[in-house]
Amino acid sequence: MSMQTNPVTITLPDGSKRTFEGTVTGTDIANDIGPGLAKAAMVMKVNGQLRDLYTEVSEDAEVAFITSRDEDDALDLIRHDAAHVLAMAAKELFPDIQITIGPSIENGFYYDFAKEVPFTTDDFEALEAKMAEIVKRDDPIRREVWDRDEAVAYFKSIGEHYKAEIIADLPEDEEVSLYRQGEEWLDLCRGPHLTSTGKLPMAFKLMKVAGAYWRGDSNNEMLTRIYGTAWRDKKELKAYLHRLEEAEKRDHRKLGKEMDLFHFQEEAPGAVFWHPKGWTLFNNLIDYMRDRQDKAGYVEISTPELMDRQLWVTSGHVEKFGENMFYSKTPDDREYAIKPMNCPGGVQVFKHGLKSYRDLPMRVAEFGKVHRYEPSGALHGLMRVRAFTQDDAHIYCTEEQLQEECITVTQLILDIYKEFGFENVRIKFSDRPEKRIGDDAVWDASEAALKKALEATHNDDYSYNPGEGAFYGPKLEFVLTDAIGRDWQCGTLQVDLNLPGRFGATYIGEDSQKHYPVMLHRALFGSLERFTGILLEHYAGKLPLWLAPTQVVVATITSNGDGYATKVRDALKAAGIRTEMDLRNEKINYKVREHSLAKVPALFVVGAREAEEGTVSIRRIGSQGQKIMPLDEAIAMLRQEIDDKTLPQQS
Repeated sequence: MSMQTNPVTITLPDGSKRTFEGTVTGTDIANDIGPGLAKAAMVMKVNGQLRDLYTEVSEDAEVAFITSRDEDDALDLIRHDAAHVLAMAAKELFPDIQITIGPSIENGFYYDFAKEVPFTTDDFEALEAKMAEIVKRDDPIRREVWDRDEAVAYFKSIGEHYKAEIIADLPEDEEVSLYRQGEEWLDLCRGPHLTSTGKLPMAFKLMKVAGAYWRGDSNNEMLTRIYGTAWRDKKELKAYLHRLEEAEKRDHRKLGKEMDLFHFQEEAPGAVFWHPKGWTLFNNLIDYMRDRQDKAGYVEISTPELMDRQLWVTSGHVEKFGENMFYSKTPDDREYAIKPMNCPGGVQVFKHGLKSYRDLPMRVAEFGKVHRYEPSGALHGLMRVRAFTQDDAHIYCTEEQLQEECITVTQLILDIYKEFGFENVRIKFSDRPEKRIGDDAVWDASEAALKKALEATHNDDYSYNPGEGAFYGPKLEFVLTDAIGRDWQCGTLQVDLNLPGRFGATYIGEDSQKHYPVMLHRALFGSLERFTGILLEHYAGKLPLWLAPTQVVVATITSNGDGYATKVRDALKAAGIRTEMDLRNEKINYKVREHSLAKVPALFVVGAREAEEGTVSIRRIGSQGQKIMPLDEAIAMLRQEIDDKTLPQQS
């Protein structure tokens, strides 16, 4: 007597339904839809959960297929499979090694190996060749569920003690999921994976090796980590490698040295030593921001860097952020903390003296120096430091004013980024987390205000991160895309339903009663140090004329032009143009090369002919030609370019 099977109805993303006589796999469904999808499908989503294509579906379900068009999911899958293929290749070439873990990461993957003689980049050619061989073999990949003790015993029996340790430490209720590639090779993994190694695109490359402690603990043994990158096709791989080459050329640390802007040294890890030109650039950014904020109705304050530790207990920073803070104790046993954020100090200024609803909205800015402990291995030039300057502002307003303030701030941020040459800006919107403070009605108003700001600024390119807001309020994060396609999260706008209440900061309302203001946290550049690094890399050091620390160098051809060069320099300075002079007894081509390397935007070359005619020969960075102009016209041209904040062409 045959068993009766229940029909299974599959609902596809377009709402259409397909019914099968009984249990069905993803491969069956894809084949039923069409050969094109069957070939393109990589994995599937069953009721929103990623699953292998050969997974059986025995009940009605919503099913969607992931193909290479689904960029994020596809890339993560490809990189995860590439890590497994690397481990398999390494094991075939070096049977005595042990494999540990190998996840996908941004732009690629890595795998950690225990090897008596660590891997080096000299091994990459053989490893990549073996990976290609495994892909061509088209080994099937299948998931198996094992008994925990049997899995531990198996990996111990083949000398894979790290894998055995990982499995033994898994939670008791967690399924032990292994993936078999080919006949014999097994690896621990939750999956999902492609159906065979042959589905992995031949668009991978091993990049570098590094040391990595087992389980990230410096007390454990050191492993060898091999990093690689993997993409959907060779065209994407080639484009990524080109971006890396460009990024190396644009490295702000290299540019900082060439342009004589700043340096770092071991006596002050994660803190910047600004040189005169770098400090000029830094202050140009502050002056720019001051001007924009002044026109937008902000006032500016400054609060102490060192404040009593109890202030940070009240604010909640010690509890939430304490391990990243620096502390100090004075001889009288009083404990202080160096501020990691400007907010608590700003609230002290607001609550000093009586505030009325007529004073709101109150927009208060601060270029505050903050200090945060970052592990030494995480420090990276200007991009990741321990001491930096935030272009913070805190806006105190009523609930009725909240929406308009959010719109105004969002538009200000987008306008400023555009003026610096960042046209492509994405916004991330994060709403209430599960654990939060404040009434739902206030959260409703706060989230609605941020959404309205997105709509009002006509910004459709935003992503929604449900539940990712802070415990005290929802937020917007502004992500820039630079000249070579890299994303940088810079500005933020955050609604705070917490801090004014913690510090008892109130205003007198129209009803003559005390009320807590809504507090908006706003940063435009974020960290000025980091934004400086981003600008240097975005422009490859060739900053806009209005921003460059040295805007013009006046260089002589021979010493008989020294007197005229001085006159030209003085005229430029009188026009408010930052100018230096080069009177050295060097050939003009040598001077041109040197100042081009230092990324000076304009070079005024002068000699006997220019002195006689009252002209200058202008050379612009990135241009092979030169232009001869009367001195007054040349100065007027540059002055106009500075006033208009003209942006250079990207190369």
